[in-house]
Amino acid sequence: MSYSAAVITVSDRSAAGARPDAAGPAAVSRLIEGGFACDEPIVVPDGADSVERALWAVLAGGARLVVTMGGTGVGPRDETPEGTARVIGRPVPGIAEELRRLGAAETPGGMISRGLSGVVDPVPGVTEGALIVNLPGSPKAVASGIPVVLSVARHVIDQLAGGDHA
Repeated sequence: MSYSAAVITVSDRSAAGARPDAAGPAAVSRLIEGGFACDEPIVVPDGADSVERALWAVLAGGARLVVTMGGTGVGPRDETPEGTARVIGRPVPGIAEELRRLGAAETPGGMISRGLSGVVDPVPGVTEGALIVNLPGSPKAVASGIPVVLSVARHVIDQLAGGDHA
């Protein structure tokens, strides 16, 4: 069964056209290789409100897996986790913990990623339920993070639909 995924790049500079989005397209390619249907990334400016709006939009569009890229650091406008927290119903901290562990092994900056992971439970007429994961906004984060996401995404989505533990 093929599930729909969405990638949201969170970056003031990319949203303004001042910097190309390198991480988003790389994430889309990896998700497609992993068997998910995925359109081009959506690019939004930093900030909790823009992240929240983008998440609800892709969920309403049928995404069952959403990966955000960027806005997970400690800069003044890095509010991706705050926007994500408004949408997820239940955190799944083990995914974010593993992503931070891998990131810190690659570079000390990996320790300051504040990315979240969690699920949105099914809401009739709104969403069938989904897994949301925040990644840092770099191609390196895609290379190390997307395999982690793919290793559990289908199981999480099946569980949200009432599937048995495999």
